[in-house]
Amino acid sequence: MSRNTLPRGDAFAIGRLDAHDQAALLRSGDIDATGLAEAAIQRIEALEPQLQSLSHRAFDLARREAAAIDAAGERGTMAGVPWLPKDSLDYPGMPTLSCSRSRSGVLVAQGYPYVQRLAAEGLVAVGKSAMPEFGLLASTEPLQGPVTRNPWSLAHSPGGSSGGAAAAVAAGLVPVAHGSDGGGSIRLPSSCCGVVGLKPGRDSTVRVRGRHLAEDLLVADSLHARSVRDAAWAFAATHLQPARRMVDGPSSRRLRIAVIDSGLRGAAPHPDVRDAIAGTAALCASLGHRVEHATWPLDGDALLGAFEDLWSHLAADAGDAARALLGGRRPEDALEPWTLGLAARAAGLPTGALEAVYRQIAQLPMQMSAFFTDHDVVLSPVTSAPPPRLGTFAPDVPMDVLMQTMFAWIDYTPLQNMAGTPAISLPLSHSGDGLPIGSMFAADRGQEDLLLALAYELEAAAPWAQRWPAHSVASFA
Repeated sequence: MSRNTLPRGDAFAIGRLDAHDQAALLRSGDIDATGLAEAAIQRIEALEPQLQSLSHRAFDLARREAAAIDAAGERGTMAGVPWLPKDSLDYPGMPTLSCSRSRSGVLVAQGYPYVQRLAAEGLVAVGKSAMPEFGLLASTEPLQGPVTRNPWSLAHSPGGSSGGAAAAVAAGLVPVAHGSDGGGSIRLPSSCCGVVGLKPGRDSTVRVRGRHLAEDLLVADSLHARSVRDAAWAFAATHLQPARRMVDGPSSRRLRIAVIDSGLRGAAPHPDVRDAIAGTAALCASLGHRVEHATWPLDGDALLGAFEDLWSHLAADAGDAARALLGGRRPEDALEPWTLGLAARAAGLPTGALEAVYRQIAQLPMQMSAFFTDHDVVLSPVTSAPPPRLGTFAPDVPMDVLMQTMFAWIDYTPLQNMAGTPAISLPLSHSGDGLPIGSMFAADRGQEDLLLALAYELEAAAPWAQRWPAHSVASFA
């Protein structure tokens, strides 16, 4: 089937399939790569006016990539499957703006090995997903736009920083989309949008971006997906070890699961979140896993304080790099108030604060290893409350308010970034008003396969494949 004959109904039916099933359509000869790209373009053109999940459209580039696959014949496991890189990911033929007014639209000539791996597997990029400026906020509302809306409720945030990616996957625009996670930025939007979001551990994937002292410690990358098998494939395809075997199903091993439902600073979650985690714990127990309550063996307040200091330094680094490109413009005309506020906060920190940051990071491996001697997996919330309304974490909210409210909302996720350990958000619950609430499972270093095997089991026990948001391909059925 070519792009010229693809009916609109078929384009939306394809959007209900995960990446594996879309790739199977190409292998069976039911459609070619050009047809898959055109189907994604149709879905984007229909749903994007509401969602605003893309920061950049690259339809002509996608058509060229798809045509090259068709001309060469089938190549790569996911040949022809459409996807979205995040706006911070260098991708040949597209600009890297990080949704900041300070960046120019210069096209990137070459990507890093992460992009090269995915291209070799046959994925076709149809554009870039939206994000907050430099990925520094937990909601996707950059001042330069677009303000991305949650497909479950257009009045609510899809989370951040990979909010555009999670919203696009949840709505069925593409089956997979890239996310990067420096403090929860894959898991937060996955929870808000009801998709699967794996944050790999440190040193598990090939290089994604240029070297940076803080980002290399904190940030991990993977693809948002609607199915566990797509997330498992993406992890294996981009792993530091070439030709790593993909986890393809659940394990018979019964796990010792520790439930930790209070935040790192000791706060209790919203009742809907508390009930969601209790329900997930009961599901795990019904499957034969040993479930018990526990607490993290660390000073959560000190850890989050160190994380906030390091986060401020990330903003200062981004601001310093942007100032060299301003061409006479004032920083406040090119950088958002939140970015400038964090950078100013970093400038006021003593050198000893940075020393404390690295002391926290240095002691975490021993602390986590000791904890996971008695437990295999931790179950906790992803966020302290259900998805917020748009505007709650906007970049022009006063700095002191955002410092308190946003870091309280992400009270669970930064630990894995500081420790370099893996975690996954699974779409197992909803709030009282129907918004997704993810359950986070975390494990020790190198235990991504354990988390994925458990995710397969939970996906089979409490399927989510047929749960679609109101603003999605399902509404065109």
